[in-house]
Amino acid sequence: MALRWNLRALPSLDALEKICGDLGISRELGILLLQRGLHDFETARRYFTPEETPLHDPFAMADMSKAVDRLEQARQQGERIMVFGDYDVDGTTSVALVADCLQQLDLPFCTYIPDRYAEGYGLSDAGMHQAQAWGCSLVIALDCGIKGHPQVALANSLGLDMIICDHHQPGPTLPPAHAVLDPKRADCAYPFKELSGCGVGFKLMQAWYQRMGKADETLWPLLDLLAVSIAADIVPMVGENRVLMARGLQLINEKPRTGLRALMAFSAQKERLTTEDVVFQIAPRINAAGRIEHGKLAVELLTTRSADRAAELAEHINQLNSERKGHDETIAEEALELLQGTASQFTSVVYQPHWHKGVIGIAASRLIETHYRPTVVLTRSGDVLAGSARSVHGFDLYTAIDACREHLIQFGGHAFAAGMTLRPEQLEGFKQAFEQSVRERIREEQRHPHITIDLRIEADKLTRRFYNSLLRMGPFGPQNLMPVLACFQLKDRGYSRTVGTDHKHLKVSLVDRNGIALEGIAFGMASALPMLQNGWVDVAFTLDLNVWNGKERLQLNVKAIRPSIE
Repeated sequence: MALRWNLRALPSLDALEKICGDLGISRELGILLLQRGLHDFETARRYFTPEETPLHDPFAMADMSKAVDRLEQARQQGERIMVFGDYDVDGTTSVALVADCLQQLDLPFCTYIPDRYAEGYGLSDAGMHQAQAWGCSLVIALDCGIKGHPQVALANSLGLDMIICDHHQPGPTLPPAHAVLDPKRADCAYPFKELSGCGVGFKLMQAWYQRMGKADETLWPLLDLLAVSIAADIVPMVGENRVLMARGLQLINEKPRTGLRALMAFSAQKERLTTEDVVFQIAPRINAAGRIEHGKLAVELLTTRSADRAAELAEHINQLNSERKGHDETIAEEALELLQGTASQFTSVVYQPHWHKGVIGIAASRLIETHYRPTVVLTRSGDVLAGSARSVHGFDLYTAIDACREHLIQFGGHAFAAGMTLRPEQLEGFKQAFEQSVRERIREEQRHPHITIDLRIEADKLTRRFYNSLLRMGPFGPQNLMPVLACFQLKDRGYSRTVGTDHKHLKVSLVDRNGIALEGIAFGMASALPMLQNGWVDVAFTLDLNVWNGKERLQLNVKAIRPSIE
């Protein structure tokens, strides 16, 4: 799919000279910092050292004192606590984090992850009944519950108190829980609104530990879990998320917990993992447990202290991830056939009853790579249809679906991803309503994929020193992305070729007009090989470090290639 190239405007010369002089940095790095709103020494210093930034006061969150009071009551009276969480990465890491704390305090507890297929997303009636059967009197719900009004009411009727730790957008009313922690509550004064679900659970533990007189540093060993959740849930990598991610990523690289170390053995072997490695190597494997079998496998992996058990679980989960890939590819192929000849111009909505429910969200993302439109993939789930939706860049998917609520049983999510259930007879009405809703809301520029180039750069500036400067701008993620660079006027050296078992990827070997050679990898871009071989090209990329046989070499991680415009 052709990408529109948007090159960011250069800052003023005065601002550039000032920041380069104040910090003693190159022109290229100065441009990148100014693009991120860093205009002086102090803001740049804080940006480059996020791990030194203090965390916000957890008691600034609405209902936090009430939640901690209830936890203290449970601790003093020896009550049994259920730790309930969603089956995805954010949910399972949340459960593992809180369970770790309860274990350290030697408190009676149990963990519960709902079955994706038997119970569905969020709080479940089965979970509430199980909490009562296990003798629990308090339930901590993590990464879910903000719209679980019926289940909270059921829990209350069963004599269970509930503390909700969620980060999704609340509805018009809050569920009748003992305490509801969600920074997106309209009445919540917490200064940072974009925590992951695991982040909200961490803030609860931070507040509780403070109440018990324990230093925040006591919780630092948990931040590897939190870092995985932040990376996987694609929350903004700014503010407190970036502070927590910096600390957690350091822990992952220096002293990861037993389960993560075992899982990392199946990932790309690198000297230091980045946020991108967590997103594409670790998170999909953790997710595969809940998608294919059961999320409780992920919780056990993340909490076990046995190296042997961790190795066993990691190998099994890695196999589940391979199985997930197979389902994903099959659904995507069948869905692309269904979309041929469709009358819809603004959306893609596809349904087959046999598709695997655990991977329809991934399939929706893959469809957007071919048909760049807000997309919903649905399958049969008992007597209803279950769907997963994904958006295109910048388009508010949640609002568009909300306008179609009369055609749905229920839905939830956020601007970029959502889930829903509907009755079979509602499908055609939803298709039409969703098409109309998107048509009315989407802007013309949102209908076309684009790539934003932060900086055009000459090949001789791509040094190891420059790369090390880029790394200091991490951790990277939404709203603090790895800078996308571009070199114009490059030519194939004659060695570029397709690679990979299916030959879908491209190994590029290029040279600029001054004879400076550049090597790189272009994932999923094998079709661009003829373009490389037929003339001068412009290449957009992020800079990476390739380690092979103990040797390090800078390489381009190519994002786009086009015939040179000069």
